[in-house]
Amino acid sequence: MTHTATGHDAHDAPAAPPPRGFRRLTAAGWIRAAWMAPLFFALIAGLVCLLRWHAGWDPVWDWMPITVTAFLTALPIGFLAGIGTFDYWVYYALGHPTRPEDHSDHGARSWRDYFRVNTDHKVIGVQYLCTTFFFFVIGGLLAMLVRAELAKPGLQVTDAQGYNGFFTVHATLMIFLFVIPAFAGLANYVVPLMLGAPDMAFPRLNALSYWLLPIAGVMFIAAFFVPGGGPNSGWTCYAPLCEHNTFGNIFFNMGVQWAGASSIMTALNFLVTIITMRAPGMTFWRMPLLVWANFTTSLLVVLATPFIAGSQFFVMFDRVMGMNFFDVHDGGYVLGYQHIFWFYSHPAVYIMMLPGFGIISEVIAVMSRKPIFGYRLMALSLLAILVLGFSVWAHHMFVSGMAPYLRVPMMITTLLIAVPTGIKVFSWLATLWEGRIHFTTPMLWALGFVSMFVIGGLSGVYLGAVPIDIHTSDTYFIVAHIHYVLFGGAFFTIMAGVYYWFPKMTGRMYSERLGRLHFWTTFVSFNATFFPMHLIGTQGMPRRVSDYDPKFADWNLFISISSFVLGASILIFFYNMIHSWRYGPPAPGNPWRALTLEWQVTSPPPVFNFDEIPQVVGNPYEYGVPGARHALLDGARKHELEEVER
Repeated sequence: MTHTATGHDAHDAPAAPPPRGFRRLTAAGWIRAAWMAPLFFALIAGLVCLLRWHAGWDPVWDWMPITVTAFLTALPIGFLAGIGTFDYWVYYALGHPTRPEDHSDHGARSWRDYFRVNTDHKVIGVQYLCTTFFFFVIGGLLAMLVRAELAKPGLQVTDAQGYNGFFTVHATLMIFLFVIPAFAGLANYVVPLMLGAPDMAFPRLNALSYWLLPIAGVMFIAAFFVPGGGPNSGWTCYAPLCEHNTFGNIFFNMGVQWAGASSIMTALNFLVTIITMRAPGMTFWRMPLLVWANFTTSLLVVLATPFIAGSQFFVMFDRVMGMNFFDVHDGGYVLGYQHIFWFYSHPAVYIMMLPGFGIISEVIAVMSRKPIFGYRLMALSLLAILVLGFSVWAHHMFVSGMAPYLRVPMMITTLLIAVPTGIKVFSWLATLWEGRIHFTTPMLWALGFVSMFVIGGLSGVYLGAVPIDIHTSDTYFIVAHIHYVLFGGAFFTIMAGVYYWFPKMTGRMYSERLGRLHFWTTFVSFNATFFPMHLIGTQGMPRRVSDYDPKFADWNLFISISSFVLGASILIFFYNMIHSWRYGPPAPGNPWRALTLEWQVTSPPPVFNFDEIPQVVGNPYEYGVPGARHALLDGARKHELEEVER
């Protein structure tokens, strides 16, 4: 049954009147941010200069500490204070009486509300997605510059250090500003609805966690414009290289801190929401698999992200404060950085994959019209990946010079983690078996993901074996593997999720014809771009180089041409989304005939999601089971009671 409440129901509060006169300067918003950000910068820069003068350090104005403290820390905090992310908490901390909540900053009444601090999880989800696709475009353009440079031997576009900056910021934006937060955006919109909750547990923290994200993205991009050039040590920022490299690496170190803080806040919010705000009757074994996936992902984020934050702090301590953690010439432990970094960054691979697993489970079950095969084992395999993900980090270091006795245990755990992942693949295939499959656009992306992820997973099994890893380390085989996992894996699942929930988010249907064209263009050009990299990698083509042996010229030209087609394919997606959002046919409340709770309300949902609390009565995937229901809303409950009385 589809709930019939309107998108602006009785809970909808009127918008607050716009401030006038002097109040415009002090009211939360972009005008206040425009003067508070430079004010915070000036205060902290002055304080640093005062301390340096008092200590007798020369020069008093030193760009390194001032950049870290005033420009990369105080200025963003001033911006956040200006737009109003801290207002409620500061008001409370100063001892003022509690202000009555009028919900004037909750929900979107016009497009302007998407550019303000908003506490509605649906608005925040859209903010996340639009922001991440903006940085996706920038990261993609940097990839185009990389492939233009590699189209033929020699230097065409830039010099070697410029090339290093292109691929460093490309990877950084794609990981920290697209894949991870895009999943957070989809989950922000959908998970509270799936749980039957009116919002996230901490709406103001949810708003703050979003606004940290564009700060990190601006830092990564602004690094290109500082004296000496942008970050050029790779997205791994290995020490001690990055400690002695360009000034732009400081921007990388701090940008990772802001993005990591955003991830941790979001993860804590998800954990509390999932544990405490489920609708009556929704036990853990009745939760949709997307909720399970975000639950395990959030645990991974909370446990792992502090390690990458620590690694970047240590690098800044070495560079800015003259300490020595990683420089071997001064007694530092150079491999310590890699151990700390990869203890986060291999779990980060699953942070970038587990939400996609949940999305694919939703799409395949709905579009196959069958219950998900092995539901409980699917949920338990997510927990198994969570545990095993912390035991495989050193397989990234087989050629680093670490203790040889660590190689075999890490090889075993690397191969072992393929088991719970394989369980999920076989479960998806079993769900498809003899199903009534609907080849909609979300389903095409889901099936494309399964095939591409299997290829990426198989190459990962090869790389888990020490002899093969030694041979292919730092070659284009690694580039192919990571892109089959993160592009063929994460990007395909993000596309499946966007197309699947687009009607719910916008109240409009997209063009199915353009959606399929987008999929097939991407699928073919993606494989033409990255599959040949396996071949030239095993033949010795090194990665992270701007020039190469002419014997690889033909393959690199083919790869570059294919990559330009791949980049152009995203234009189909943007046209489809933008045109359909404005002119697409109205979407019914439940166009896919799904059972989960988000499809039992209107498209788009009411401001507070539900007019009454849903009662969960069954599994979310009982497709094809006569009379099966996942949840009852008030109208359905009355109907059930009438049937019983008869």
